[in-house]
This record gives sequence, C-alpha cells and structure tokens, in this order.
Amino acid sequence: MNYDEATTKVIAQMKGTYTDTVIDYAINTRNFGRLADWDGIGTASSSCGETIQMWIKVAGGKISKASFETDGCAATLACGSMAAEMITGKDVAGALKITQKAILDALGGLPDHNQELALVAAKAVKNAIRDFLALKREPWKKAYRKL
Repeated sequence: MNYDEATTKVIAQMKGTYTDTVIDYAINTRNFGRLADWDGIGTASSSCGETIQMWIKVAGGKISKASFETDGCAATLACGSMAAEMITGKDVAGALKITQKAILDALGGLPDHNQELALVAAKAVKNAIRDFLALKREPWKKAYRKL
C-alpha cells in the first residue's frame, strides 16, 4: 500500500467519527513545529497524557506567529492546529480569551471522549501568553530555558 492509498483509508475510517474540518486539520496540519525565535512557550496535558506545546511570536502587541507540537492523536493535532491558527493575528488580550468552546465550534465539534483536547489546546495558548508576559518582565530568564 502506498502513501496515497494509506491516507485515503485513514480518512475513510475517520469520517465516521470526525467532521471534515477535524480531518482536514489533522491530515493537513497547519503551524506544526517549534518556532526558532519564540517569545513565549506554553504546555498543557490531557487527563490521558496527551500534551500540546505551543510557541508564540509577538510583534506590536499581536501574535504574529504561533506553532505547536503534540504527542497526541488526530483530534489533538486538529485542536492544536486550529488554536494556533485562531490566535495568529490577534492581540495578546484577544488571544487570551480563546476557549475550549471556540476551538470546538471552529472544528465543527468533536466526539465526547475528545472534547477535552480542545481545552488542552486553549490552556497551551494561555500558558504561552502567560510565559510571554513573564519573559517581558524578566527577559533574562529566556537564556536559562531548556527545551
């Protein structure tokens, strides 16, 4: 089985569980990977142990770039991808208002057992912004980070 056949098979299996938007954001993940020149990092984990780490770059009070990594499933990829996309271009105060519901609505919903993952993504965003604000007060601390 080649890559295209495998992808088609996976998408067919996902269609019974996830919306087309979730499938798209999981298969065609946006904003995945670490930012080299970040201004804040936030991490959050689900009760089952899936983690999202979010990086943000801030310019002129707005989030100019956001990216994430996860060790989670397709739904976690979709949530992290959507959250990063939703906050890009927003001012810091606006991005702090991102919620689990906003991410779920943007994805067209998730099954009950996956809904916590949208909360994890929202918490990772908030933690990245809190980190940015803390480093803004004490920028020297960034030099001591181990990633």
